[in-house]
Amino acid sequence: MDINTVRSIVTVVAFAAFIAIVLWAYSDRSKAGFDQAARLPFDEDEGEDGIGYGERK
Repeated sequence: MDINTVRSIVTVVAFAAFIAIVLWAYSDRSKAGFDQAARLPFDEDEGEDGIGYGERK
């Protein structure tokens, strides 16, 4: 097995992994988790004084 065969195999495996990741990312089972992660920046925690972090007094 020469180096070009190894390169071809690595290319095909990398492409298959890329396709698998794309299918996983766009699957309906992942949508709920991604929607929750997308809302994280907007969910503000409140400090001890009842004011959310990032808010001014």
